[in-house]
Amino acid sequence: MASNVNPTVRRRRLGQELRRLRELKGMTAEEVAERLLVSQSKISRLENGRRSISQRDVRDLCGVYEVEDHRIVDSLMQMAKDSRQQGWWHAFGDIPYSVYIGLETDAASLRVYEPQVVPGLLQTRQYAEALIHGALPESTEQDIEKRVNVRARRQERVKDEEHPLRLWAVIDESALRRVVGNRALMVEQLEHLVEQSRLPHVTVQVLPFDMGAHPGINGQYAILEFPDAADSSVVYLEGVTSDLYLEKANDVQKYSVMYEHLRAQALNVEQTREFITTIMKEYARG
Repeated sequence: MASNVNPTVRRRRLGQELRRLRELKGMTAEEVAERLLVSQSKISRLENGRRSISQRDVRDLCGVYEVEDHRIVDSLMQMAKDSRQQGWWHAFGDIPYSVYIGLETDAASLRVYEPQVVPGLLQTRQYAEALIHGALPESTEQDIEKRVNVRARRQERVKDEEHPLRLWAVIDESALRRVVGNRALMVEQLEHLVEQSRLPHVTVQVLPFDMGAHPGINGQYAILEFPDAADSSVVYLEGVTSDLYLEKANDVQKYSVMYEHLRAQALNVEQTREFITTIMKEYARG
């Protein structure tokens, strides 16, 4: 469940405020970097929240921006301190997509399109184990167990009765047809998917092969939205060695429009449950 102090979100908010102060001063990131004798990439990473921000960084930047209000400086310094705390996911060791987990933990809603597999938040433990084992064949059993445990912890946002994550998932038919593990395992996974789709805050739609070409043909993506209006929405694109986070309003708008087209082309909720149940029966017959 979301913690009161989410370091990932704190870094984003602090970075946005530092960018605002820079722009009010009329300075470019390159000019700030020259003043502080650091690289321009460091300033960019601080502003986009992808790098930890020390209180010294905040002090130096406030000096460059000539921030005279000590209350503002103190507030930014506290945010820097909070941003260096550890989220729940740090207890599991090094996780390559920890930035995403931090965002997902604090998100109010998540819209995801999955062309190949059942979305992580809707996977059974057995499906997740088989999937990770196949996708990362060189992983050790310990690493696979860690990843599965992290996935199970993430799923607590879906189970949270007081502050559940609003989840909307559009899933390509290929994700249902791909036999991960074995047929019996797929029956359990599809049963779980139908069950989860009946939760009031979860919507699942399937995009059948018959729909042909569609706006999601280029691959998986997710759109995260946050309860605080000060936190801009984020489009998340998962990569093999690195991930991409898009926060510019124009980029988010384009992906949001794409998602609306996907929802319109996909089967509705009731048709989706019938469709999944039909495939599930096919697996059960062997």
